[in-house]
Amino acid sequence: MGLFASVSEHRELLVCALLGLFVIKKLVVYSKLRQFGGPRWTGFSDWPHSWAMLQDRCHELYEQANLKHGPIARVAPKILITSSPDLWIHINNKPGYKRSDWYYNACRIEYRRDNVFSQTDNQKHEQRRKQMAPGYSGRENPHLENSVDERVQEFLDLIRNKYLSSDTQAIPMDVAQKVQYLTLDIISGIGFGKPFGMVQKDSDVDEYLKSSEEGLAIGNIALALGFSWLAHAPIIGKFISPSPQDNNGFGKMIAACYRAVDERAANPTDKRSDMLASFIRHGISGDELRSEALEQLIAGADTTSTGIRGALLYIMTNPRVYQKLQQEIDDAILEGKAPGSGKGIITLAQAKQLPYLQAVIREALRLWPPAVNIFSRDTPPGGDTVTVNGESIFLPGGVSIGYSAYGMHHSKEVYGKDAKVFRPERWLKSDPDKLTAMIRTNELVFGHGRFQCLGRPVAQLELGKTIFELLRNFDMALINPTKPWDARNHLGLFAISDMWVQVMERS
Repeated sequence: MGLFASVSEHRELLVCALLGLFVIKKLVVYSKLRQFGGPRWTGFSDWPHSWAMLQDRCHELYEQANLKHGPIARVAPKILITSSPDLWIHINNKPGYKRSDWYYNACRIEYRRDNVFSQTDNQKHEQRRKQMAPGYSGRENPHLENSVDERVQEFLDLIRNKYLSSDTQAIPMDVAQKVQYLTLDIISGIGFGKPFGMVQKDSDVDEYLKSSEEGLAIGNIALALGFSWLAHAPIIGKFISPSPQDNNGFGKMIAACYRAVDERAANPTDKRSDMLASFIRHGISGDELRSEALEQLIAGADTTSTGIRGALLYIMTNPRVYQKLQQEIDDAILEGKAPGSGKGIITLAQAKQLPYLQAVIREALRLWPPAVNIFSRDTPPGGDTVTVNGESIFLPGGVSIGYSAYGMHHSKEVYGKDAKVFRPERWLKSDPDKLTAMIRTNELVFGHGRFQCLGRPVAQLELGKTIFELLRNFDMALINPTKPWDARNHLGLFAISDMWVQVMERS
């Protein structure tokens, strides 16, 4: 009783002491980055950042922070964001920086199991990249481009057989959904050797698309509210992390990948046939192979479909660009620079020779980057002195700094006063020095250096072929230009739906 009485008598003092410690801790954290401005309360609380994530618009918060507070801004007590291309390149090149656990651990899909995207140990990450790069590059899959062509042709056939409108009848098509079917079929085909068949069935086979979007939405909420660590906590984590036995979220995707990997293990091949065969050939096996197969499926399909949908949106809402691009396509066919009607899908090499098509793709990726993740990096323990716009700035150790996709790719300093305008000609008519800076910045859409996206070669294949063939064959128009789509940012990937269009055969 004496102890309780003593505590009771001094509880006010105890409360004051605890409150004082809390305030001191907040002030210490605040002072570490006090030289960097940011939205209100971001120096003391994670809530502004969390609230933006819950509203599916953290990429907009990052851009606004950089516009108002400069190329390095504060978005949380220990988190900075940068819109400087030079600084982001420096961060990705310099030893000592590493991926931030707070973000990348939240991007794990399976219980305590990393993949090439979520791995925060630099050495392990680089080793895994070396094992996977040959599979993504196509060097070990001689049929990669043909496989993509087959899926694109199925996509064209689906539209022609089921969704063609006429002067007397309009048949609405959600092109956002169909493009996602296409990219999931492509990545499953070149990844596992057998496509899911979504385009042929015109359905979300086994609800893979739905489960992926649910998983990303759940992960986004968990990260925003600060309890994503529970999924990887001892004991409890195993029970709340996604499992192949689940009927929703990432569970169905995990089950599909497990089946594909187990089937390949039961029927091994030495042929250079698909990504799975390449990964196995370079020493990835068992649970690690399952994890990498799952990551390539989710990230590969989502980002590329967003790139295609973004390009289509900007093309359809800019008649001048639409007409000019179709004219280049028609001229290429007439001049023998692209296959004629019924003679196959345009090749990657041919698509790269069409300057306006490439300019349209670059401009669309710039205005609507497919991945707007923060890609947070931890600074070296001793900090780092960097130069931004000619000014020397010290970044303290023990803090995180991330990527502001919109801030970087909508920059007036890099792209000019009309940086917010969709104008593909900027890639064709700028002076050499400015063009070099623009291209250098635009390349960061795919990451940089040891963190560059492994799937870039496949994405470029899909973008060029799909956009060319759609505009060669069809005329498309948005049904509701005032609300062209519904787009939500979940963990930096966009869930896009309700992009209703009317498609007519080109005469």
